[in-house]
Amino acid sequence: MLPGTRDTVRIGVIGCGNVLQEMYYPRARALSPGLVELVAACDLEESRRELVRGRLGLTRFSTDYRELVDADDIDLLLVLTPMQTHGEIALAAIEAGKHVLVEKPMATTLEQGRRLVEASRTSRGYLVPAPHVVLSPTFQDMRKRIQGGDIGRVHLARALQGWSGPDWGQWFYRKGGGSLFDLGVYSITTLTGLIGPARRVTAFVGIANPERVAEGETITAEADDNEQVLIDFGDQTYAVVTTGYTIQEHRRPWIELYGSNGTIQTLGFLEGFELWQSDLGDWQIYRDRRHLEWHFTDGLTHLVNCIRDGVRPLVTPEHAFHVLEIMLQAMECGTDGQAREIESTFTPPSFSGPEPG
Repeated sequence: MLPGTRDTVRIGVIGCGNVLQEMYYPRARALSPGLVELVAACDLEESRRELVRGRLGLTRFSTDYRELVDADDIDLLLVLTPMQTHGEIALAAIEAGKHVLVEKPMATTLEQGRRLVEASRTSRGYLVPAPHVVLSPTFQDMRKRIQGGDIGRVHLARALQGWSGPDWGQWFYRKGGGSLFDLGVYSITTLTGLIGPARRVTAFVGIANPERVAEGETITAEADDNEQVLIDFGDQTYAVVTTGYTIQEHRRPWIELYGSNGTIQTLGFLEGFELWQSDLGDWQIYRDRRHLEWHFTDGLTHLVNCIRDGVRPLVTPEHAFHVLEIMLQAMECGTDGQAREIESTFTPPSFSGPEPG
C-alpha cells in the first residue's frame, strides 16, 4: 500500500521532547477528527514512555527509531530529534517509502543533504523539511508583491533573529548544532524564497561564549553561537543575515528588503508586513487574521493535505538543501574569511491569487 492511501494519515513520532509536546502535538490535535491518527512514538530516553502514555495517550513506544521506520501501519514520520540526527533518521524513513516531516535543518552535512534530496526524488513518500515559512500568508503576500514589482528590483536585504540561547538541551552547543542551524535557517530560507537562489556567500562565524549552562550543567561550547552572513544573489543583489545566541533583545523587523522603488518588511515573525513605495511616499500596513493565526507547525497540516490529495508539497527538499549549503559554506568562511560559491539551486515557489488589501 502506498503511504497515505487510507482516509486517515497514520503518524509516528520520533523525538518526544518540547517540540512535540508544545508544538506539533497541539497542531495534530487541531486537525479535523479522522484526518490523522497518532500511532506510535519513539525516544532514546526510556523515561519518556510514561509521558507519552499520559500526555499523548499512546501505549506504543520504542527507543529504536527503526521500529517505526519499518512499521507497515505508519504513513508519516515526524522527525523531531536533536539536529545532529535529522539526516540519518530522515534518510532511513524516506528510503523506506514513508512520508517525512523533518525539523530543521534537514541534515548537518552536505553529503547527508544530497542523499536526502536524491532519495526523495524516487521515494513513494514526500519529504518536507522545516522551516515551513513559505506556507505562511505573510511570506506568500510578500512574495507576490516582490514578483509584481511593488518595490522594484531588490538591491539589498537584511534579516535579524536571535536570543541568549536555550538551556534545556546540551546538543544545541555540541558539534553539528549552533545558532545558524537553529535560528539563521529561518532567515536564509525566507530570503532565498523571496529573492531566489544564492550565488555566493561569505561570513564571520564564531563562538562568543565558550561556556554555556544547559540542563543544569556548565559545558564547553563546540558549535558557533555568533554569525554575520553576507549572501550574494547575483545582479548586484546582496543580503546580510545577523543571528546568534548572543542577542539579548532587539526591536528591528525580522526581514527587510530594499528595492529600487520601495521597501517591504515583516511585522513580528511572519505576522503581517509593511510596504513603502516611492510613488506613494507612505507606509502601508498589511496585517490581518490570516497573518496572525499562522504557526510554523503548519507544515504538518500542509503535508497531511498533500498526502490525502496526492499533490506535491510547496516545501521542497531542494530548497532546504540550498539553505543547508549556504549555512555550511558560511561556517567554512568563518575559518578563513574567503567567499565561497554556492553550487546548488532550486525553484522558488510561485503563488497565484489577489494581492492583499
